Amino acid sequence: MKTIVLGGGIVGVTTAYFLAKAGEDVTVIDRQPGVALETSFANAGLVAPGHSYTWASPRAPKIMLRSLYTEGQALRLKLHPDWRMWAWCWQFLQNCTAEKSRLNTSRKVRLCRYAQAQLQAVTAAERLEYDRISKGLLYVYRDDASFERGVANMSILAENGLPLETLDRAATIEREGALAASGDKIAGSIFCPSDESGDAHLFTKALYARCVALGVKFQFQTDILHLSASADRVDYVETSRGRLSADRYVLALGSFSPFVAKSLGYRLPVYPVKGYSVTLPVEAGHTPPDLGGVDENNLTAWARFGNRLRFTATAEFAGFDTHHTPADFTHMLQAARDLFPNGADYTRPSYWAGLRPMTPEGTPIIGATRHRNFFLNTGHGHMGWTMSCGTARVVTDIIQQRKPELDITGLTLS
Repeated sequence: MKTIVLGGGIVGVTTAYFLAKAGEDVTVIDRQPGVALETSFANAGLVAPGHSYTWASPRAPKIMLRSLYTEGQALRLKLHPDWRMWAWCWQFLQNCTAEKSRLNTSRKVRLCRYAQAQLQAVTAAERLEYDRISKGLLYVYRDDASFERGVANMSILAENGLPLETLDRAATIEREGALAASGDKIAGSIFCPSDESGDAHLFTKALYARCVALGVKFQFQTDILHLSASADRVDYVETSRGRLSADRYVLALGSFSPFVAKSLGYRLPVYPVKGYSVTLPVEAGHTPPDLGGVDENNLTAWARFGNRLRFTATAEFAGFDTHHTPADFTHMLQAARDLFPNGADYTRPSYWAGLRPMTPEGTPIIGATRHRNFFLNTGHGHMGWTMSCGTARVVTDIIQQRKPELDITGLTLS
């Protein structure tokens, strides 16, 4: 059976890999000249079930409102004349209750744990190299009050089987020596020993090579215009290079999925949330961290990839704009220097911004649709790297008419 995967990011490529391993004839279509050149290109790099809290929480509305007049907020709302953003925000606010936040977080952490196991299996089977570090991740708190809240909140993750350790200041520095220079600015941390880090772009490129070896065909620099259907089946995808037909179609276009899905009458609640990253060179004499992690008070993540150190931050509701200036990274770099004053060469930054495809719940949309040969694998938000192999495996199982190993209640379009 022939399957077309729409999208060549980490989700599209992992989907193509699992389908090809299951014996499918797969073609991947993407507008870029190669794989993982958009959201997957320079993301945080954390494989982090230990940070799978949903963004829609009781505290989120105040943070978003404060961002309209205060700089440096982790969630940043920009007044933008796009009705889709305001419709999405309304749905997001409806998920900001304590009950829904807990439910969505439980679903996320279960998916993330399953997905990480799939990622580890693929990495071992294919012997993939992507600057992986499997020593756990640190979630650092700057003051006692936030540390106490973090310890209280982690119960939802622990209840879903995630191993977590609470470390005081001294134990945190013992676990990550690079924090010694900023020890007086740390109250404590939560350590997740099973979390990992790695370069998602390098992983996707390595898996792309395995896909090619399995016979997957990639059609790059091809714009996907719309899908055409009759009755309950998709007939073809119209592209800038003509029509392409297959037995089945998988939509994995991230933030751009709603535009293609709309041609079939679907209204996907996926909207881009802009994130920023800066990558710095690590040279002799620097003392970079060995472990990745998150500065919870500033929601600034860090990860080391060989001789590079990356920091990521900010969730900005600003439409599809990926424009950025050095000023956008000021708060992030201040937080980075605060924790790791000699971590890297801060005079040689490489800036980037990308779009996280978010749903109001924070969980992806996967599985079957009312068109019996059209499937979804989109809306992974800030956890696409962590979730990719898991949702790819689930969608492949559904296409192959096997019952997924994971309960996907709450993760489907319905």
